[in-house]
Amino acid sequence: MTTSHQDRRALRDMLRKSGVLTPDWGAAFEVVPRHLFLPEVMWPSTEEGHTAVSRIHDPDGWWHWANADVPIVTQWDDGTHLGLRHGVLATSSSSMPTAVFSMFAELLVFEGAKVLEIGTGTGWCAALLSARLGERNVVSVEIDEEVADTARRSLAAAGWHPEIVVGDGLLGSPEHAPYDRVLVTAGVREVPHAWIEQTRPGGVLVMPWGTHYTGQNPLVRLVVNDDGSAGGRFSSAARFMHLRSQRDRRVTRADYVPGDEWPGDTRRSFTDLPVDEVMDDSGYAVFDFVAGLLVPGCVHAHGRTRSGNRTMWLYGLDGPSWAAVFFDEEYSLESRVFQGGPRDLWDEVEAAHRWWTEQGRPRHEEFGLTVTADGRQEVWFREPAVLLPRSEAAPAEAGG
Repeated sequence: MTTSHQDRRALRDMLRKSGVLTPDWGAAFEVVPRHLFLPEVMWPSTEEGHTAVSRIHDPDGWWHWANADVPIVTQWDDGTHLGLRHGVLATSSSSMPTAVFSMFAELLVFEGAKVLEIGTGTGWCAALLSARLGERNVVSVEIDEEVADTARRSLAAAGWHPEIVVGDGLLGSPEHAPYDRVLVTAGVREVPHAWIEQTRPGGVLVMPWGTHYTGQNPLVRLVVNDDGSAGGRFSSAARFMHLRSQRDRRVTRADYVPGDEWPGDTRRSFTDLPVDEVMDDSGYAVFDFVAGLLVPGCVHAHGRTRSGNRTMWLYGLDGPSWAAVFFDEEYSLESRVFQGGPRDLWDEVEAAHRWWTEQGRPRHEEFGLTVTADGRQEVWFREPAVLLPRSEAAPAEAGG
């Protein structure tokens, strides 16, 4: 147990040093330890992937990961997964503490503020908010009844009783509105206007927002206006599980390029764009975010050939368009490009990269999002009046 206390102090000191654990959240951190909201078996995110850690069979490992700054999966495959081996799709988790307190910093709560949380998960965030604001000021919505029940039990055992609502988070919780703050702890691609309608003018919504192109969803802070619109800037990059109704459908190469041969109408070309400019294994690269904004309705995947060279596949969600790029890393020669379907997806990615380079390689903080009073999403560059350019071949999609 001594080691667990040391690990928790080390986590607290790291969060303070990084600046995300501000003095106004210090007391809540101390009285709401994360481990109270973690299951007996959990899957921390490590360099090797997700490995099950059991509190019974590996107590030292369990305590270590409970106090580590990593996300921890607590549910796979919407609860259908059984056993210790990880499942296919992570569907509920305890977010890494750095991400939690970064979101709190953007939320800017105040004494007596009423907060709506979308995505209860383990209940840790709801407990932290309760400790800071009082449990009567916290409403949390969870779509999964089993997850919500587990969170309720953990919260009660820890001495907290905020309002936990089982339902579709897209609808918010109108019966408890209005709110001063809305915190969304799942990735969002389209902002439901219900969240804005249930927030007081001047109120703030904080959420991870992203496109289909990548699993990256930087935090955005939206301020609600008197006319029913809301807008604000992006901040740090992040990766969150998406809202259930906004997950991408799973696509494979066989959906677009069946068989072992290239289709007869395949267009062949070359590119001299270096692989490191368009592929980043960290998942937090700025260009991935920008490509998603400028090449809407597209997902991409990475891979390697048998010889070890990196490849990129692009798939259009609006039809049969696809592209494959085989990067020549050994000799730094032009890389081979294959494209099919009505859109030239790789050409769109190259155009996005040219635009980004010409603008001085802007970072996340130079972009912003507006949700209009009629629910349209508009992404802008540096100023709300400057909307992003878009490809004529790209589909009309939120965020474009």
